[in-house]
Amino acid sequence: MIFFTSGNLLLVGSILIFCSILITKAGGRFGLPALLLFLVAGMLFGCDGLGIQFDNMGQAQFVGMVALCVILFTGGLETSLDDIKPVMGPGLTLSTVGVLLTTLLTGAFIFLLSEWPLLSFELPLVTCFLLAATMSSTDSASVFNLLRSKNINLKNNLQPMLELESGSNDPMAYILTIVLIQLSLTLGEPGAAGTDFALLFVDSLKILVQQFAAGAMIGVCAGYATVWFMKRVNIDNIPLYSIMLLSIVFFTFAFSDLLDGNGYLAVYIVGIIVGNNKMKSRKQVYAFFDGMTWIVQICMFLLLGLLVNPSEMWKTAVAALFIGIFMMLVARPLSVFVSLLPFKNITMPSKFFISWVGLRGAVPIIFAIYPVVEHVPGSNDIFNVVFFITLLSLVLQGSTIVASAKKLSLLLPVKKEVNFNVDFPEEAGEQSEIRITEELIAEKGNTLKSLGLPQGVLVVMIKRGEKYIVPTGTVELLPGDNLLTIASSEVEESLK
Repeated sequence: MIFFTSGNLLLVGSILIFCSILITKAGGRFGLPALLLFLVAGMLFGCDGLGIQFDNMGQAQFVGMVALCVILFTGGLETSLDDIKPVMGPGLTLSTVGVLLTTLLTGAFIFLLSEWPLLSFELPLVTCFLLAATMSSTDSASVFNLLRSKNINLKNNLQPMLELESGSNDPMAYILTIVLIQLSLTLGEPGAAGTDFALLFVDSLKILVQQFAAGAMIGVCAGYATVWFMKRVNIDNIPLYSIMLLSIVFFTFAFSDLLDGNGYLAVYIVGIIVGNNKMKSRKQVYAFFDGMTWIVQICMFLLLGLLVNPSEMWKTAVAALFIGIFMMLVARPLSVFVSLLPFKNITMPSKFFISWVGLRGAVPIIFAIYPVVEHVPGSNDIFNVVFFITLLSLVLQGSTIVASAKKLSLLLPVKKEVNFNVDFPEEAGEQSEIRITEELIAEKGNTLKSLGLPQGVLVVMIKRGEKYIVPTGTVELLPGDNLLTIASSEVEESLK
């Protein structure tokens, strides 16, 4: 057995990450999600595999908390308010009502399953709903990663809706998990028979409202304070802007938690506000947080893979298989269809696709650690069931996203974006791109002057294949050329 120590942490950790990326590269050829392969890599290197011993639930919980802060902030940072405004209603309904309905339907099914005498799987009623609550949210890391890495373009604003749901539904699942843990522990204490359930329900409702209200308020205040501060602070070393933002993310989470608010909701809101306002060195900031997101995802999924003992997980595999299939085919679709009843403009194929993209990932596993840390009866079964269902979801749902979108006729042509690797200060103007086509040349001509660009719009670079060309009056434009333009904010507004 190999144990993590201060002496071998870097050695073992670097080998784990390196080998995991190689496994991911190979597995990607079969269409398997990268995050699933990181989980599998952790299992292969774990105590039932090559013998690396890691069983510290508290440390895994802390790593997961840090990772979720970075993932949710980055998701918010890259979310356009213009994209999510049309889907704000259905997205937030799915992330609240949808999560609650999923918990209720799945919890009831788990309780019925635990009463089945042919299956040696027994859990108290409250624990059944606790298990359901840990799995009730779609995983933000998995959804962001899969939708963006697959390079797909979906109809009916489905991508922003799914990203909004996955980014904002973790708080609801977290709150339900915490409330049900407290309820389970209370009912397990001596004298629980005299518990005032009405009072307990009111207290739980108070926690729910307080977590949402305080988290949202702190997120909004921290977001606008960050925008105000970042516009005024002057740091010569550009990478320090990103590090400062990272410190603000962790402060927001901790401060929100200190005031009994939901830190995950707070950091997601901060990300949305910061990302939709002007900032210095936007490309460098985005590159930093993209890199950080990959690092924390790899570490989180590897640690969670190391944490599970496959030999124990298989003991609950049959029950987990039933629960997983029920969630994918019954609970998730029902919760989606009921939640979206008020929104008549959402098509039936879109609802089926939303139902199928109910991905489980690291978040349910992290939430399943909470009952173990709190010593809730049956918590080890909860962890093993959640881990199995996560693997099942990533294999069945994660690998068929593109195929299901194609089957439901929800795919649009992929937008081809050209990366000029040029970063202008946002105060200089708005950047945009023009693609030269044969039709455009036939209509306008093949010179910059003949294009008739508005006054104040400047072409600063031409990309032709792999070549970059400085524009001059004598440059002949060819089909396939991409022009990088910059225009003042006033010109951009007049063009809209």
